[in-house]
Amino acid sequence: MIVALARTEAGVSKRITNNVWQVGGGGLTDPADAAIYLIRFEDKAALIDAGTGQGHSRLKKNIAECLSSSVQLEYLLLTHCHFDHTGGAEAVRKEFGCRIAAHALDAVYLEAGDGEVTAASWYGARFEPLAIDIKWQGDQSIIHIGNGSVTAIHWPGHSPGSVVYTTHMDDQLVLFGQDVHGPIHPSLLSDERLYQASLARLVELEADLLLEGHYGIFRTKEDVREFIQSFMK
Repeated sequence: MIVALARTEAGVSKRITNNVWQVGGGGLTDPADAAIYLIRFEDKAALIDAGTGQGHSRLKKNIAECLSSSVQLEYLLLTHCHFDHTGGAEAVRKEFGCRIAAHALDAVYLEAGDGEVTAASWYGARFEPLAIDIKWQGDQSIIHIGNGSVTAIHWPGHSPGSVVYTTHMDDQLVLFGQDVHGPIHPSLLSDERLYQASLARLVELEADLLLEGHYGIFRTKEDVREFIQSFMK
């Protein structure tokens, strides 16, 4: 099941659970943006991805609708290096003073400002080198935010350092799985074999709720599994 975004005026956030919102993406910030998600743990919060940056003013407004002034946006957690997820990262860091995290295998292309591997060239954009504060290593890492935590799971295939993030909210396992669908492309350094293995790993998580970057929100275990398996060979 895909929960479609209402096509309302840009600048309106979408609540997903009590402490999770979609604050960016087509219809909310800029048409070129992948989905941007916000998660809150008491007085701390984190943003999952940052879009292209072209809708930053609307993103700022949407975040303000969700968080009181007493809540600190502490982290920007990047799922992978592609421009529709990372082009706005520096603007977010300057705006909120947050730390940026990405897997080390993708961080190298972000810090180099590589326009091909980040797919900035696909958007006719130039990718400015982006310093990464926290570089995930290995298969899995945990970051503590307020009274909760988020797990980063290395999910290679779409890009070398793609990750998904999971957390428990309201007795549900929430999966932030941006670009589960791919694509697989040589210029992105994609790897079909690793991608297929990563899809199988996602199924094994048995997430209750999947927040995808381009296909929407899946709200049951069955729908999450069916969506992931639709890309498996």
